[in-house]
Amino acid sequence: MLVALPASLAFGVAIYAPLGPSHAGQGALAGVLGATAIGMVAPLLGGTERLVSAPCAPAAAVMGALALELGSAGGGAAAAPERVILLLTLAALFSGALQVLYGVLGGGTLIKYIPYPVVTGYLSGVGVVIFLKQLHGLFGFPKELSNWQGLTQPSSWSRPGLLVGLVTIAAVLLAPRLTKRVPAAILGLAAGIAGYFALGLFLDGRLLTLAGNHLVIGPLDGVGGSPLAALGARFAALREVGLADVGRLLMPALTLSVLLSIDTLKTCVVVDALTRTRHASNRELIGQGIANLASAAIGGVPGSGTSGATLVNIASGAETRRSGMIEGVLVIVAYLALGSLVAWAPIAALAGILVVVAYRMFDRGSFRLLRQRSTVLDFVVVAAVIAVAVFVDLVAASGTGIALSILLFIREQVRGSVIHRKTYGDQVFSRQKRLPEEMAVLKRRGGETVACELAGSLFFGTTDQLFTQLQADLKQRRFVILDMRRVRSVDLTAVRMLEQWEAQLRERDGRLMFSGVPKALPSGLNLRDYFDEVGLVAPASPARSFDQLSDALEWAEDRLLEEEGRARLAEETPLGLREIDFLKGRGEDTLRHLEACVVERRCDAGEPIFRQGDTGDEIFLVRRGRVRIALRFGDGLELHLATFGRADAFGEVAFLDRGVRSADAVALTPAELFVLSRERFDALVEQHPRLGMHFFEALARSLAIRLRQADTEIRVLGET
Repeated sequence: MLVALPASLAFGVAIYAPLGPSHAGQGALAGVLGATAIGMVAPLLGGTERLVSAPCAPAAAVMGALALELGSAGGGAAAAPERVILLLTLAALFSGALQVLYGVLGGGTLIKYIPYPVVTGYLSGVGVVIFLKQLHGLFGFPKELSNWQGLTQPSSWSRPGLLVGLVTIAAVLLAPRLTKRVPAAILGLAAGIAGYFALGLFLDGRLLTLAGNHLVIGPLDGVGGSPLAALGARFAALREVGLADVGRLLMPALTLSVLLSIDTLKTCVVVDALTRTRHASNRELIGQGIANLASAAIGGVPGSGTSGATLVNIASGAETRRSGMIEGVLVIVAYLALGSLVAWAPIAALAGILVVVAYRMFDRGSFRLLRQRSTVLDFVVVAAVIAVAVFVDLVAASGTGIALSILLFIREQVRGSVIHRKTYGDQVFSRQKRLPEEMAVLKRRGGETVACELAGSLFFGTTDQLFTQLQADLKQRRFVILDMRRVRSVDLTAVRMLEQWEAQLRERDGRLMFSGVPKALPSGLNLRDYFDEVGLVAPASPARSFDQLSDALEWAEDRLLEEEGRARLAEETPLGLREIDFLKGRGEDTLRHLEACVVERRCDAGEPIFRQGDTGDEIFLVRRGRVRIALRFGDGLELHLATFGRADAFGEVAFLDRGVRSADAVALTPAELFVLSRERFDALVEQHPRLGMHFFEALARSLAIRLRQADTEIRVLGET
């Protein structure tokens, strides 16, 4: 409470300062009421233990700027102070309602991801605005003079007020070096009050008069009688508010709600780091919104979770949210007990406190962004938001921040390559096991295929970059495969570009293919259905879509083999044992003895040959057809490991170690197999030992060829 109360008084006075010195008491009272309502309600309903909420600098900056705008000559009918106060109350109500809406819609997560340069620009801009608005109170020159006019006319300064302000600033800055038991703001305010009374006693007795004294806050009920009467009159005047007034308040309320939410969540992150806990951001926004609604309803100023009071709370041993609620109760107790003393608080002392607050809010570390060329643009963003906040207003700065957030996102997307990996068909092959003569063809012509694994967002900001990176391949390659597994979003601009690629490839008898097209993007869009709806992979479109990259590679490989006259016929002639690839060249005796041990098996398309987890010791030799090997996962998904065709063999590992099957084997087409069990083979080897040596030699050679190919692919993937 000792940290929050002086700042709340200062913020309240700062907000009401544009209405004239006579409203300083009302501002101080609004600060007290805000600290009470927010302090009690936010911890009760929020989602962060130990957090202390109170009026804050962003609220003072936005509400003070709004009061100045509404009370200026351009404000028309809104120039009357009572009407300005009414509209300020409505803006605070709208802001609180927006915060509740953010929390209900899950906006707490999104606000945390506003780019750092925009956030630091906002908060630094708020600091500069607060500093500039305190110059009137610090130097005491008339409200009618601008800051430049007042600073260049020393004759207009209030020397007692300036002296009190400087004493307060010095006390706040030096207090931490003297003691950490008493908050610096309390010592600064005490020093300012003491200095003020010393000047009154020894230099100017008029300073000791409360009535008509514009150097002090004055009575906290301000103008208009008691606080309750003023509050009742304010709500009675709601009948006079029109749609035009509401329209003028929407943007300031939006700006205020975003700034208060950012300020709160930033403090919540600090609390998490210190206490090793995790706050509920959406619940916290709902609690803060309701607290600000309560504050506005009783005439208080808005606020947020404040870092200064929260850090003192944690350091003092707070454990639960009750500590924050007690702070709110103690504020009203202090007001009731010391209200008459608060009336003597010098305006310049409160201005001095806010000058220090503004100084600490300004992120001087942002100048380090100028040291590196890669971060100069980030500094430009920070400077732009600050400049708009100072020379235009915080409402315009909010729009600038949102626009720059979009530009920063686009810049980050464009700076990183959309292509995660690019490989060619003579470097990486499909999971279809090929015969040596087929592999020779693919190594010779595989370069006609390029496979690109894409990552990130495909949208208008990255399509040109992607086209530039693939322009040469689109002219030289016939088959272009785009793996979409890592893609997070796709817009219509990207789709139109892909359609142009498809037409360009079709002119050269090529084909555009997709693999791993996700059913659901993070946005909820079903990309497969979207591609179908826009006609990109519709049945009539030449473009094709495959579940996995290996399937797309296999399709392209089959086309190349067809052109070389090595296509696998739909009606294949079953092979004999001696025609199995890894048994070619074996002696007639070896083959004759093996033929006596193998068992023939026929499988229909879709029939499982074995399942993951089955026990077995057989090796399978493919006479005809194709068999798919896939790893099955618990969520119903599967990973394609290999496809074996005519003259291939599979199941070697279980044949060697007699372990359980590690994957599923399913016939893709009607298949005929030779099945050789380890048990029958061992019995044969006992009679013909040299047969076993020859068989394992052939099996080892086949496995070595596969491992060498896998090693080459792994090396290529590692390099790309």
